[in-house]
Amino acid sequence: MNEVLEKIQKIGLVPVVVLEDAKDAAPLAKALCEGGLPCAEVTFRTAAAEESIRIMASEFPEMLVGAGTVLTTEQVDRAVAAGAKFIVSPGLNPKVVKYCIEKGVPVTPGTSNPSDVEQALELGLDVVKFFPAEASGGLNMIKSMAAPYTNLKFMPTGGINAKNLNEYLAFPKILACGGSWMVKGDLVKAGKFDEITALTREAVMKMLGFELKHIGINCADEDEAEKTAGAFAGMFGLEKVSGNSSVFAGTMVEAMKSPFKGANGHIAIATNSVDRAVNYLESQNVEFDYDTAKYKDGRMTVIYMKNEIGGFAVHLVQK
Repeated sequence: MNEVLEKIQKIGLVPVVVLEDAKDAAPLAKALCEGGLPCAEVTFRTAAAEESIRIMASEFPEMLVGAGTVLTTEQVDRAVAAGAKFIVSPGLNPKVVKYCIEKGVPVTPGTSNPSDVEQALELGLDVVKFFPAEASGGLNMIKSMAAPYTNLKFMPTGGINAKNLNEYLAFPKILACGGSWMVKGDLVKAGKFDEITALTREAVMKMLGFELKHIGINCADEDEAEKTAGAFAGMFGLEKVSGNSSVFAGTMVEAMKSPFKGANGHIAIATNSVDRAVNYLESQNVEFDYDTAKYKDGRMTVIYMKNEIGGFAVHLVQK
């Protein structure tokens, strides 16, 4: 897969932006970055699109800025010259797709049925947009189409919102989702960028779904671990289960039979996607120990942070 598309997959959610005035580009980019989504698909529906992309790409180099609603090769040239790193179109125009491929520009054309998908495969693509997602059958349609096209991934856009986002992202053939509910046009026009930041952060937290999984307590030996877990189990009506290296009290407390990571123990934080959580937290200057990472079916399932917090090691775990 293209490197840019891999980055989009790690981000998970692409804000679809319509800008009527290029003066709003910089504050909007700032709001998205501060909210935790350093990415934007700026649609070429308006006269301000090209300049908006140029401003975002130059003033916020950490952002992954692309152009959407690209209908012609001339628009491809303008978008790329302005700094767009990827191209998105509402439908599959073979001429535009071939042109992007020749230029080495990642392109995700719109598809809504198997015939569109087969055209995309014939052109050598491994990622397509699914648009308009909800109106075209939603996740059930994507699942039906994904079955025969095993190596293809989809980026659904159209009708994606905070309520159905995680349902889409839970399906492994979804690369990322495109959405506009956090960057509504009326908020942009009114200059309510603080509200956009808040909605963006809310969307990111919804997508990642952080929850406390369990707390691990370092014990000196097996006997102390049994007593520690037994105390929690007795107080809170939990089942005590002894394993090879620890004793659990329900799913809340893990008493280690010998000292493990962390001065006092460890804290496990569950998330909807370890890969996306790592990408987000690294953008917040959190460091991870990749030697501790575990994988299943190509997806990261466990990883520890490098630094302890309050004497506890912290690790992410896949829900």
